[in-house]
Amino acid sequence: MILVTGATGFLGAELVVQLLAVENKIRCIKRENSQIPTKLTSFQNQIEWLNADILDFSDLEEAFEGITKVYHCAALVSFNPSLKKRLLEVNAEGTANVVNLCLEKSIEKLIHVSSIATLADAKGDELVDETFFWEGFEKHEGYAVSKYRAEMEVWRGIHEGLNAVIINPSLIIGEDAGTEGTGSLFETIRKGINYFPIGGAGLVDVKDVAKAMILLMQSDICNERFILNGENVLYKHLFEISATAFGIPTPKKALKPWMMNFAWRANQLKNLFTRSKGGLNKTTVQGASKVSRFNNEKIKNAVGIEFISAKESITKIANSLKSA
Repeated sequence: MILVTGATGFLGAELVVQLLAVENKIRCIKRENSQIPTKLTSFQNQIEWLNADILDFSDLEEAFEGITKVYHCAALVSFNPSLKKRLLEVNAEGTANVVNLCLEKSIEKLIHVSSIATLADAKGDELVDETFFWEGFEKHEGYAVSKYRAEMEVWRGIHEGLNAVIINPSLIIGEDAGTEGTGSLFETIRKGINYFPIGGAGLVDVKDVAKAMILLMQSDICNERFILNGENVLYKHLFEISATAFGIPTPKKALKPWMMNFAWRANQLKNLFTRSKGGLNKTTVQGASKVSRFNNEKIKNAVGIEFISAKESITKIANSLKSA
């Protein structure tokens, strides 16, 4: 039987839907207080749900009984500096538990979801590929460090005999995100905005990430990592496509670095006085001001996947938000 961790998340839920197109039954774990996504309610007879804390080894041990293959999607995603300790616990220690049980139970194969945050920056016009490892933990924020350490746990498992594949998705988008996660970016554009960040990023549709994971599991490929990136897009272009899809004016003014720096400092000051959290911070501003471009040739050559275009994905997202 197949086990999926993080099945109630954006990616996990899409993966489950695609798996159940070819599998009769799978097992999924979730936290006790997590809500089962609406898109999975019609599959209740095919999903065996277990409440399990990824940091509780005994919980996981029960979930692994009778399992042959594992998709590890569970993770905490946050760029809030105050959550660094929790990020390291969930992402690194949680992955260590999964790896240890995969070894103990002689799991046939593990697909581990990492992030492009673990990849080093390119120089000049280079495209970032799977060989770009970074060094120096002190230079990276909590989320990146936690995912990097999680990858190291998987590589450790591989060294001890585990068959595993690591995927590094770029910014995952899709119509089912709603207004959470990456969906909040498109909801902000929908409400009307006059400025666009000067950076750029890689985008990949959640359907393609799930599809690639299944193809990798079904293949003989092991002990490799793959960047999953559909398209490299400047934020200016992304905002233009989105605004057009929403039928609203496109943003015309670029957000200069000094403006972004002022904005995150002002937000932190507001949070200090109001004892609130969230909003812009140094990490998110640096990301929005940087142009990141990724090479997807390795995964395309490995499993023959063709990625959904950014325009097609964004159009579906816009239609979904307009009809919500």
